[in-house]
Amino acid sequence: MSNAPLMPKATAVWLLDNTALTFDQVAEFTKMHPLEVRAIADGDAAQGIKGMDPISTGQLTREEIEKGEKDPDYRLKLEESKVVLPAAVKKKGPRYTPVSRRHERPSAILWLVRNHPELKDSQIMRLVGTTKTTIASVRDRTHWNASTLTPMDPVTLGLCSQIELDFEVQRAAKEKPAAQQYGGATLLPASETTRREAEHEPQPTEKQQDDMNVDAVFAKLKTIGGKKHDENE
Repeated sequence: MSNAPLMPKATAVWLLDNTALTFDQVAEFTKMHPLEVRAIADGDAAQGIKGMDPISTGQLTREEIEKGEKDPDYRLKLEESKVVLPAAVKKKGPRYTPVSRRHERPSAILWLVRNHPELKDSQIMRLVGTTKTTIASVRDRTHWNASTLTPMDPVTLGLCSQIELDFEVQRAAKEKPAAQQYGGATLLPASETTRREAEHEPQPTEKQQDDMNVDAVFAKLKTIGGKKHDENE
């Protein structure tokens, strides 16, 4: 059917109504059975179908039709269609999990929750193809089978690949705040601590400084007097 024209029945209707091609030629070109083409010609099939001109869509040329009309044994050649159909866009949806492995998803969720608590629910959903309700029940231990659940690596279970798991873990690590990553504040260096203590140490007043100077003078005089007394002896 890859070499058939667009809308084969509508094309067959148009060829039967507008050309002198044989039933076999129309059937060969549209990839239909000759009896079905004959039924269309007799009005027993394809009733209400509007004919589609293959010349206007670029699937057939007027010269090609004339060759077929002149030679009943000639087989029409399909031209490349000028109508370009848009490529089907694959929609992103939840990961499909085989029925035989669906009972293993709670164990994989428990493993991810314990070993990678930084993962968001949306990331776990992408990895194992589950729902937020199931994830919440596993986290809260309210799952109907919570008492018998055993943590199991989703990669080992075949629910996701190691590359996919590593990618989600790295993404979660990048989105995690720095304060949570490094565990809070650290100790200040000794030089910083000493400088701060010196800045906060109370400075002596002017009176205290004068008293200190007087005491220093008397102490010096006593020292000199003591030396002279020793020399006289």
